[in-house]
Amino acid sequence: MHSNFISPAGLLRGADARRAVAAGLALPLGPGLAHSQHLRLGPGTRELLPLGAAPAYPDPGRPLVMGIVNATPDSFSDGGRFLGVAGIEQAERLVEAGADMLDIGGESTRPGSAEVPAAEEIDRVCPVIEGARRLGVPISVDTRKAPVMKAALAAGADIINDVSALGFDAEAAPFLATRDCPVVLMHSRAIPATMQQAPHYDDLVFEVLAELEAACERAVAAGIARSRLILDPGIGFAKTAAHNAALIDEMQALHALRLPILLGTSRKSFIGHFAGGASPAGRLAGSLATALAGIDRGAAILRVHDVAETAQAVKLWAAVNATPPQHD
Repeated sequence: MHSNFISPAGLLRGADARRAVAAGLALPLGPGLAHSQHLRLGPGTRELLPLGAAPAYPDPGRPLVMGIVNATPDSFSDGGRFLGVAGIEQAERLVEAGADMLDIGGESTRPGSAEVPAAEEIDRVCPVIEGARRLGVPISVDTRKAPVMKAALAAGADIINDVSALGFDAEAAPFLATRDCPVVLMHSRAIPATMQQAPHYDDLVFEVLAELEAACERAVAAGIARSRLILDPGIGFAKTAAHNAALIDEMQALHALRLPILLGTSRKSFIGHFAGGASPAGRLAGSLATALAGIDRGAAILRVHDVAETAQAVKLWAAVNATPPQHD
């Protein structure tokens, strides 16, 4: 594991970012976002460095909206609403509302949740995946189990989204090495049943970075091409509300690993913590606020329940920050 990381700093946005990139004074991170310096992150040290000859980070293009379909009876926000045919109908609504891709899950991984047998998880997700294939958008399956991954890909899924970063099932990484699909590695610790029992970090950003880097190295060692990896900081997983807010604020540090970032904050409990205990259904405004904060720090994908509202917010963010002015 590396002792330090070179992370983007000196962030520039909108017209300032475009001008600096054109002049060779900054490197792009995403639409309307660039950086003009680096920050060395390590145990006990944070040192600003000049841009120098750092490798350019490929512009991921417009932030994408990933719509959530929980084919579960017990998810924290909408458990029990989208089982079977109802899940397919929800997928249709989300694509019509503007989802660029779908994330279909059959096991709740909310804090305190229990493991679901793989066979039951397969029975939940595969019919929804098969029914959603005709919608013409990429489909992700949210699972940490190799048998579910195998069945989901056979049913038509395109992406694997693993909240354990391939750490839960020893067969997952070797299996995915035989397939050519994107793989999302999410940061967490322990398992959902115990992850919120007094989570502690001595250096939050550095430790999340180091643990994600280790997950990437394990994936590559198993035979998964690094170019197929996507990172998720794991908001709400083994983190307090304060950890979640701080990690979003410093999320640009994840670009040290030079991989696309997926951010999932939608309706999560830390929003209620800061916004007066709002219920999951009442956290739309907070979800949008954190989504915009995420793309302002270079998130490439937003995983959300409220697709229409998020898609509109992303379009307005792009109009304000990323679109060059038009001249008559």
